[in-house]
Amino acid sequence: MDALLNIFTAFGLSSSAGLNAYLPLLMVALTARFTDLITLNEPWNVLANGWVIGVLAVLLVVEMLVDKVPAVDTVNDAIQTFVRPVAGAILFAASAGTIGDVHPVLAVICGLLLAGGVHAVKATARPVVTGTTGGLLNPVVSVVEDAIAFVVSLLSILVPVLGLLVLILVVIWLLRRRRRRTDSWPAGW
Repeated sequence: MDALLNIFTAFGLSSSAGLNAYLPLLMVALTARFTDLITLNEPWNVLANGWVIGVLAVLLVVEMLVDKVPAVDTVNDAIQTFVRPVAGAILFAASAGTIGDVHPVLAVICGLLLAGGVHAVKATARPVVTGTTGGLLNPVVSVVEDAIAFVVSLLSILVPVLGLLVLILVVIWLLRRRRRRTDSWPAGW
């Protein structure tokens, strides 16, 4: 059962990294450092180092600030195209690494794909939000994305099955919303 819960944790954390790379990394680092809920094996235990936690905290603040500014958020998303999948890979490998059955390469690939997929949806949707609202809703959308990343990360750490369920529900909601928007577009668009 622990192996299955670790996989659910890995899926939730790496997916939330697609929205905000540093939030789930910082949450895992702090949880590993100050609680027994997460034990990070080598080489992932470096996340719990004080310097790493400090750097993650600074990067999180920068990410949260620049992601609220129209146009700057698009530049940030371009930069994060490389960072978020790597963060997802680290989170998946670190979380799934407690089980001996998951090959590290497979764990890294899963994390890259999950975080990269979520990031691709975010990076595609954000310019549409900016264009249709003149950037007025960018801060609101960014706060919602950060809140989803926080809740999914927290649930993935505390209640992995529930975290995975929330993640699946959010993805279904986003897909349905996207389908409704494309169905409502005039013919020829």
